[in-house]
Amino acid sequence: MTANLGRLLGQVGAVLLDFDGPVCSIFAGYPAPKVAAELVDVLRRRGIDVPPDLAGEPDPLEVLRRTGAAGDQGVTQAVEDALCAAERRAAASAETTRYGREVIVAARQAGLSVAVVSNNSAGAVSAYLSAHRLAGYVSPVIGRAYAEPARMKPNPDPILQAVRALGESSDRCVLVGDSLSDIEGAQAAGVRAIGYANRPAKAEALRAAGADALITSMGTIAKALIDPADG
Repeated sequence: MTANLGRLLGQVGAVLLDFDGPVCSIFAGYPAPKVAAELVDVLRRRGIDVPPDLAGEPDPLEVLRRTGAAGDQGVTQAVEDALCAAERRAAASAETTRYGREVIVAARQAGLSVAVVSNNSAGAVSAYLSAHRLAGYVSPVIGRAYAEPARMKPNPDPILQAVRALGESSDRCVLVGDSLSDIEGAQAAGVRAIGYANRPAKAEALRAAGADALITSMGTIAKALIDPADG
């Protein structure tokens, strides 16, 4: 599937990157299960009866998603605020994805626009990009809508926001993501998708979800951008 990667990249004007995965591992130094447990504590302090499955949920985004689905906007905002603060702290100890920086720089050098479209908060993404001297290469940064978790990917809304901000048509954009929500959101937005299988177990699921190309290293994209003839 990577054989046509160079051709695919040659047909687009913008690269949209998911953040946690293609750019960095945001919770590498501040583990996601710890953040999720802190969000559950926020619920308990608000007097919410937390079911066992939610109490043990390791994904902070899923805690936010389920909180939002319960329909109490005040509680959702409290969890959102706690998650935003945790993500800002996590960004300071995030682990850079190998070749993630090279993809961003190579894309810009190839004349492509680069945006980040993330289910993490825009503040955390921007903090990371600034700390790693990448802010000047990436615009716009589209994070999750405040206290509206239903608008996170796979909802196509944040992807379409990026497409509009870039002034491109959807079919002239490609999203690089490591989750099913990225691939499904890209398809719903009419955007091409590159599945980043950063763990072997992800490869088949991303392929089955309809990714236009599949990679196991961000270096594959960097190489295709630098030397399209080899893509």
